[in-house]
Amino acid sequence: MRRADRLRRVSLRLFDTATRELRDFTPREAGKVGIYICGLTTQGAPHIGHIRFAVAFDVLRRWLEIGHRYDVTLVRNVTDIDDKVLRKAAEAGEPWFALTYRNERLTAQAMDALGIEPATYEPRATGHVPDMVTLMETLIEKGHAYVAPDGSGDVYFDVRSWPDYGSLTGQSLDDMASADDADPRGKRDPRDFALWKGHKSDEPESASWPTPFGAGRPGWHLECSAMARRWLGDEFDIHGGGIDLRFPHHENEQAQSRAAGLGFARYWLHNAWVTVKGQKMGKSLGNALEVLHLLEETRPIVLRYYLTAAHYRSTIEYHPGSLDEAAAAVERIEGFLERAGRRGAIEPVAPAELPAAFVESMDDDLGVSGALAVVHDTVRAGNSALDEDDDEAALAAAGAVVAMTEVLGVNPLAPHWGSGTSREDAAAEHALEALVRAQLDARQAARQERDFDRADQIRDQLTAVGIEITDTPSGAQWSLARAPRSEAGAATDAASSSTHLISAARGAEKAQG
Repeated sequence: MRRADRLRRVSLRLFDTATRELRDFTPREAGKVGIYICGLTTQGAPHIGHIRFAVAFDVLRRWLEIGHRYDVTLVRNVTDIDDKVLRKAAEAGEPWFALTYRNERLTAQAMDALGIEPATYEPRATGHVPDMVTLMETLIEKGHAYVAPDGSGDVYFDVRSWPDYGSLTGQSLDDMASADDADPRGKRDPRDFALWKGHKSDEPESASWPTPFGAGRPGWHLECSAMARRWLGDEFDIHGGGIDLRFPHHENEQAQSRAAGLGFARYWLHNAWVTVKGQKMGKSLGNALEVLHLLEETRPIVLRYYLTAAHYRSTIEYHPGSLDEAAAAVERIEGFLERAGRRGAIEPVAPAELPAAFVESMDDDLGVSGALAVVHDTVRAGNSALDEDDDEAALAAAGAVVAMTEVLGVNPLAPHWGSGTSREDAAAEHALEALVRAQLDARQAARQERDFDRADQIRDQLTAVGIEITDTPSGAQWSLARAPRSEAGAATDAASSSTHLISAARGAEKAQG
């Protein structure tokens, strides 16, 4: 490995919520990174507050893979059995497994719509009961867990048996509230938490598995420890999730895993909330904004940009104009790339050639705000180059913009967004360029002849078919206008630019005719 590569690989610093400080990131195995993210409990359709974690860790994964060339294994679990799932299913009068599977699919659709890369593994809790039983047996053997003496079939973790309990969140055991995850009747200490919940008469038989301790179902915390171990081993690099999971969920995960003799997570990363009027977004508050509902009026790339633009540890305050601001930012990037693409082929720069300021921001705990500032500075510089007919500089800027936005998951030219990269779309782009350029030449000729009525008529004809004209010192430039999502139509997928190109081309041809 070259010295420059070695220096690049240790340049990333991440805020470890366990130590409460920025730490140099060094993986446990050279060239490889293992990440476990607590996925969603699938008791309902996902809102943008739910999905923010997936966007934040998708950016982390992309930067590790693109910026540092790590081989990343990302595990994102599905909590498909727990108290909430059973309660919601009972309220809806349907089998719990039907409810959770339907919502799992809605979650997958939402993540795919926002360009979140699929997890390497996406295990369901219900598929790992044997792993959970093995972990419980180890904890009982080591004296850190016990079977409730009341015959309920419950199994609890003995928090007082583990002196390090509370270290993740910096709490003293005596200051903690009682664990409310199970009836305290069989607990030695009210803060002991449930590893296993014995089957109850009012719960469906299908939500019960046999174990040496009695039939029942897993506790929430045990699920993640077992799945992380199964897919990443006894020790792995990064454990992530929403900030609200730090306690009790992640505290309990760490305690039971390390008490069992596992190294578990070496770094802890937590993303902040999406709030509405200062309150955490949630269905119970009546302020949830479901992803698939928002996508009926908002382009997916715009929603992705909105959720990406703030630092992952900063709270996002949603307000009615939030998506308009994101849309304007996306359109500035798209408009530049459209202009540049008419001057030649856009070739993304190699990772090693990313702008230094962008790299510095991303290596500083994924500073996406600074990184996006570099993106927009490069867009401005590229537009200036186009105005001055400096195609070489403009295309170099465009290549940098494409590479940077690819890291952030908001590259307008990525096939995922329907960017128009097929041979048919390229042909439509070429035809449209010829048609519009002929109209612009005719407009310029009319202006030189002082026939301003004719010049305005040509401009109006182009505007009517969705072509925006900008007069610059080097001549008129054009771009495709973008209608608001509510006018544009499609519910969950980005409109294909090839459709816009072909429609505009036909309109321009009639205008010319």
